[in-house]
Amino acid sequence: MLTVDPKHRFSNRVDDYVRYRPGYPSAILELLREECSLTPDSVVADIGSGTGLLAQLFLANGNVVHGVEPNTAMREAGEQLLKSYSRFRSVAGSGKSTTLADASVDFVVAGQSFHWFEPAAARAEFQRILKPGGWVAVIWNERKNDSTPFLRAYATLIREYGTDYEGVAAKYEEYEHSEKFFGAGALREKSFPNEQTFDWDGLRGRLLSSSYAPSQGHPKHEPMIAELARIFDEHNEKGRVRFEYDARISYGRLAPTRTA
Repeated sequence: MLTVDPKHRFSNRVDDYVRYRPGYPSAILELLREECSLTPDSVVADIGSGTGLLAQLFLANGNVVHGVEPNTAMREAGEQLLKSYSRFRSVAGSGKSTTLADASVDFVVAGQSFHWFEPAAARAEFQRILKPGGWVAVIWNERKNDSTPFLRAYATLIREYGTDYEGVAAKYEEYEHSEKFFGAGALREKSFPNEQTFDWDGLRGRLLSSSYAPSQGHPKHEPMIAELARIFDEHNEKGRVRFEYDARISYGRLAPTRTA
């Protein structure tokens, strides 16, 4: 059972999240340019912007990006990461209450945070802040669990030691039903390859950036780190291991809400 308020799940993991979570491939921008008329003049709202990894992709494209984040620690980390971008606007808000003006953005995007939103409330809020004809894009990195012996061993580890891994995984499965969010006929989908490589310190940090990984002091923490070390020793090549992802994007214009 998920017992921690989603807004606070990552408060004690911000440093590891900033350093060890994957970014997003530039192919996503190319897709949105070709199919959704994204330009540097497009105004983007990144909802649940966290430490700024997704916002950074659009800021590098020249966009004004409103990074809407309810968690103070995550929001401050994003402000630090993105302080060199003059077009970044940090906003204390949430998926159901962004505080942005009506019809003020061309794109609403969401990254790994999307599965924590209250769907009906977030959908109504997105419709409110989008300009007519605006687009929504949900973008996330889906770790491959079975493509290499290392990734199979890692998947076994997080199932065994994760405090609520099954609950989090169930939330991620809601991505598969995002057509319900966009509305019938509105959804398009694409995926692109993405990866990270880690030395031992990086692998440890990557694991501890996950909300379900038990923190220091938890009875499962030390056994988990010991098993992670064993897996690293068995599977590293020249001192590094590789995470493989599908960077997935679900995108479209929200279909009108049906009224009774």
